[in-house]
Amino acid sequence: MRGSKTTGLRLPCASPHAGTRATIRTNACSNALVRFAKSLRSAFLQSHSPSNSFFRMAPLARFSFGVGDRFAHQAAAQLRAFEQLERDGCLVIPVWNKSNREHTFIGSEPASVRLAAQRAVREGHWNHPWHVDADHIRLDTVDRFLEPSDFFTIDVADSIGTVASDADLESFVARHPELHRALELPGISSPLPLTRDIVISIARKYLRAVQEAGQIYRHIEGRKGKDGFIAEVSMDETDQPQTPQDLLVILVAMADEGIALQTIAPKFTGRFNKGVDYVGDLVQFEREFLDDLAVIDYAIRTYGLPSNLKLSVHSGSDKFSLYPIIRRAIAERGAGLHIKTAGTTWLEELIGLAESGREGSDFVREIYLTAIERMDALTAPYASVIDIDPKRLPTLAEVANWSGSDWVDALRHDPTCPAFNASVRQLLHVAFKLAAQSGDRYMDLLEMHADVIGRNVYDNLYRRHMRPLFLG
Repeated sequence: MRGSKTTGLRLPCASPHAGTRATIRTNACSNALVRFAKSLRSAFLQSHSPSNSFFRMAPLARFSFGVGDRFAHQAAAQLRAFEQLERDGCLVIPVWNKSNREHTFIGSEPASVRLAAQRAVREGHWNHPWHVDADHIRLDTVDRFLEPSDFFTIDVADSIGTVASDADLESFVARHPELHRALELPGISSPLPLTRDIVISIARKYLRAVQEAGQIYRHIEGRKGKDGFIAEVSMDETDQPQTPQDLLVILVAMADEGIALQTIAPKFTGRFNKGVDYVGDLVQFEREFLDDLAVIDYAIRTYGLPSNLKLSVHSGSDKFSLYPIIRRAIAERGAGLHIKTAGTTWLEELIGLAESGREGSDFVREIYLTAIERMDALTAPYASVIDIDPKRLPTLAEVANWSGSDWVDALRHDPTCPAFNASVRQLLHVAFKLAAQSGDRYMDLLEMHADVIGRNVYDNLYRRHMRPLFLG
């Protein structure tokens, strides 16, 4: 790798293009945010192709990494981690992601994500592609993302299990007799167990969801042009993981729908809880991850899907036990990877505030106390991706005298620290809307303590996530 002094399993890097950015204050309780976002819209359109003007965008690079910046203050610190990784010899493309749900909770507009990223790129040292992801969009939420976004995570998990028409099912099964028998694929030790009946069963579960993905894809394509955006399809927020044969049938159906997806986010085996490590069988995960890579390679060669199609790992932050497995797998198979993180940056903001002094740690305590009171409402939207043990949550009396360092020890994801508390971390992970509801107070604290927060954001991304995943 270019100029690298890092040892270990190294991954090849990809190639380039650039952009610019600007910040916006987000405030759920203030109309000022909406007014400001609208005032910036004309400036945004002057520097970008209008959403109905078609332009050709370079394909997504081999390695990409999704970061969340919920309050539009940490893009510069995040970008420094990508810049350092490039200096280490591995190019990974930043993708700033934020979902409609998060915008709704905070009161922000999709344009704020691109504006924040633009400023970081303009003021930093980044001369490669970067993207803005309309995260977890559906047909009823996509339109507000069409102008500022160039990456669209099409989420059809809610439609899994909705059965397509008998005619569509029969047509799909008849169109693909090659799937009616066990299939031997390079890289998979035993043949995929496929028969006509198995394909019917898989199609009954997933074909309607794929058709919905096609409808959303074509809606975006009509506004952005075929080569004007990156498409990911997400099926991860569901109860049951997809098997390799499930994934193959899904990809074949995607090809039939004409969806030029560049990443796919399946539901993997095990638990991918927000902000904490993976819970599950590591040996089984490695076997299934390798099998999925083989399926993707076969689908590209056989069904004409984009040659850069790769796996996307959602809720990928803090999965420290998986990073060595994923690194080995993509190096062994010469595969790409997209990994998506989000709330881990918001937690680093809280950790930085706790380190900053009395005012910051008092704010963290207030957020926690309110989160305890409103726990059911805060956790309900994330029920499938959190596991909070109420018995592990300290009482209001217990945290009354906690110092800043007590909060840091409980929140920072350091499994070697006896005081680390995964339940506290997960609860605060989903409590970001409470900070938005504090109005200007939280924004003022972020600006007042930008240096210490920025150091935590950078260190968390670079040292705990990127280096283990891409450099070893």
